[in-house]
Amino acid sequence: MNYSRSDFEKKYNQWVECINDALTGIIIEKDTPEKNIYKAMRYSLMAGGKRIRPVLSLAVSEMLGGKADEILPYACAIELIHTYSLIHDDLPAMDNDDYRRGKPTNHKVFGEAMAILAGDGLLTFAFELMTNALIEDAGKINEKYGLEAAGRLSARIKAINYIARAAGVSGMVGGQVVDMESENRVIDKQLLEYMHRCKTGALIKASVIVPALILEAGEKDVECLEMYAESIGLAFQIKDDIFDVEGNAALLGKQTGRDITRNKATYVSLYGIEEARSMLDDLIEKGISALDRFKDKAAFLRSLAYYIKEREN
Repeated sequence: MNYSRSDFEKKYNQWVECINDALTGIIIEKDTPEKNIYKAMRYSLMAGGKRIRPVLSLAVSEMLGGKADEILPYACAIELIHTYSLIHDDLPAMDNDDYRRGKPTNHKVFGEAMAILAGDGLLTFAFELMTNALIEDAGKINEKYGLEAAGRLSARIKAINYIARAAGVSGMVGGQVVDMESENRVIDKQLLEYMHRCKTGALIKASVIVPALILEAGEKDVECLEMYAESIGLAFQIKDDIFDVEGNAALLGKQTGRDITRNKATYVSLYGIEEARSMLDDLIEKGISALDRFKDKAAFLRSLAYYIKEREN
């Protein structure tokens, strides 16, 4: 089974709509003394975006026979974490970007201090969201599964821990440190790959693996999904590196050429544009091959890999 472009886009957009509906109800503006923080958080969270990470989570869940509402809190939590990382990444102390998704960046609208707090708020709210889901699920699981309940609850705790590590110093934050400290330096190819597997790849990998953990997928299934996730995660970053050189700023919703201006290490700067394209192709094919075990059930995930390669923003 293969998805046509129109069928893929229809299903993808349905999931994006589901995710956006959930996100809309998560961060609600309140008439309280700290009301401006909610405005700042919502501004970036609801500013658009492809929602690739939560879509990946819902797609993996469906492939493994799970239900969307079981995974949705964790998928949304990952999107909250991703959004916080973008707010902080755009700050003057980091990349100093003025636009994100075609709109002024958070600190340009709300000021640097509020932007920092908005990022902090999204990060901590992500864990509030997941633990709320865990508390709510606990009673249902105990009632339904009896002696098996401990294992099912443990699976959810493992999922939260996995997200924490993917977002933290051994994942996204650590990768950002390497990226920041590599400006105006010559780094080797191994460090470049390590940086991007952490900075970009870790949260994408979590999006794929967390549903498998919650649904208690078998070891071989998880192994194949890890290979898929690692491949598309790195491919996603290479595509972004290519965009910075030859992307359309209007379509991207942000400035291009920033990596060159800041003398940042990228796949294009180390390998050249043609070799970067070749690596992108190879990674996508490797990721798709990793799904052979799942046969037709993985059709959407295969199409999503091609989407990462062919996207225009």
